[in-house]
Amino acid sequence: MDKITFCIPSKDNLRYLKTCIPSIREYAWRKDHDIIVFVDSDNDGTIEWLDEVKEEYNIQYYVNPKLGEELYGIGMAYDYCIEKSNTDIFMIFHADMMLGRDADLKAFNHLKPKTVVCSTRVEPPLHPNNGEKILEDFGIWPEEFQELEFDNYVNQCLNETKVTEGIFAPWMMYKDEFLALGGHDPIMHSCREDSDVFNRMHLDGFKFIQPWNSLVYHLTGRGAGSFDGDEERHKQWKEAMNKSTLEFIRKWGQNVNHTSLMKPIVYPVYNKSILISNSNPQLENLLEPWFNYGKGRRGDIIIEIDGTTFNQQDFQYIQQLSAIIQDSGEIGTFNLGNLKITINSLNSYEKDLIKI
Repeated sequence: MDKITFCIPSKDNLRYLKTCIPSIREYAWRKDHDIIVFVDSDNDGTIEWLDEVKEEYNIQYYVNPKLGEELYGIGMAYDYCIEKSNTDIFMIFHADMMLGRDADLKAFNHLKPKTVVCSTRVEPPLHPNNGEKILEDFGIWPEEFQELEFDNYVNQCLNETKVTEGIFAPWMMYKDEFLALGGHDPIMHSCREDSDVFNRMHLDGFKFIQPWNSLVYHLTGRGAGSFDGDEERHKQWKEAMNKSTLEFIRKWGQNVNHTSLMKPIVYPVYNKSILISNSNPQLENLLEPWFNYGKGRRGDIIIEIDGTTFNQQDFQYIQQLSAIIQDSGEIGTFNLGNLKITINSLNSYEKDLIKI
């Protein structure tokens, strides 16, 4: 296989890197892959440790130039690693993942132009499975990782031929194709950056491939903080997720949508404006992210709302409006619950969002 670069952002992730990086060196089919770590925050001795082991593990690492002042965010951290890479192919990798035996080769075997290949996650049974991952418990913290047991499990799966269509980290693709998209959107500073770039790849014609003989063990969001067992990290993650989700909605006119196997579903992006009578600040704050045409301007689609009758069902209609219009919308005016909707044009603009 070709040499690739593993790109790993780190935000106070020393305890995870100490298990993640050795797994790449031990279990990758090719032993000379490049590893680049971007240190976005260091309150745990990450830089000191990386400096100590950089020769042993052949690591390059870069440090946020504003370390301690502001975060790059995971999307920009990934892009920094990708831009610094010297291989034609890179793999996005989380600090709280451990590479399974030959996962690099098994993913690479499916890689070709205009494809994104992701390994299959094996996770402890802490979160529901819709069929996009494998639930097996080999430890929930890096210090508890049952390395030999996981390796035995992986060896039993190396001849698996199952391939599905979905995308989640770790994912592999050609560097030049990623850079042509413009990288991650910096607006999605710390969360939703992956969902945004997957939408854009999907619209640009990329095929998503998930082979089930390329396995990683994933500690279910320990590094980022989505796991609620780490209270302070989880609090920070929730704040970042809420902020990034609103930015995602403003951009795409919808929340994140995907199949059960994690293939993106992208509905048309329409120019929508809102006219509210009997309004109040709380209602305007609630509705603001769902409309991309400014106050007082009339978009291709106009939604009229009376604040005195607006209810939860009406809000659900607004959240689903792009899908509803795609399915049955036509030029004219109609009522939906307490909403009055006027469609002046069915032009959509989602493909304008492909490149940054």
